[in-house]
Amino acid sequence: MVISGGTRLGSYDVLAQIGAGGMGEVYQAHDTRLDRIVGIKVLPPHLADRSELRERFEREAKTIASLNHPHICVCRDIDH
Repeated sequence: MVISGGTRLGSYDVLAQIGAGGMGEVYQAHDTRLDRIVGIKVLPPHLADRSELRERFEREAKTIASLNHPHICVCRDIDH
């Protein structure tokens, strides 16, 4: 499922899809709270229905959030 530009996810306004594959779809979005452009990774509905994949997705986010390296993305938020 592709989320179209103009869709609002929490405080993020989706601008465009920038990638897809594996476990997620990645979108460029505007963070309306902090007025910045961010990347959002979304677990597609056919995967989000499986609890073990949701848990894996959250583990991935926690692992990324614990890292500090210039060549690895920064995880700033996770939500349902």
